[in-house]
Amino acid sequence: MENDITDLQIRLTHQESTLEALNQVIIQQQKAIDDLTLQVTQLNERMRAMADSNIAHQSEETPPPHY
Repeated sequence: MENDITDLQIRLTHQESTLEALNQVIIQQQKAIDDLTLQVTQLNERMRAMADSNIAHQSEETPPPHY
């Protein structure tokens, strides 16, 4: 009976260790997701700013005089 309790305690310790390791992985993944989300948001803002600029699209430009 005592061996069974010891085995259960050992298993519990290993499970707690595994859960903590998995929790750390989840924390790292969430940080990476947050960083990537921020980068995508910033890129979208830059793209919108470029689209609103006063530079004409190439198809709207008049050809240079030597054409």
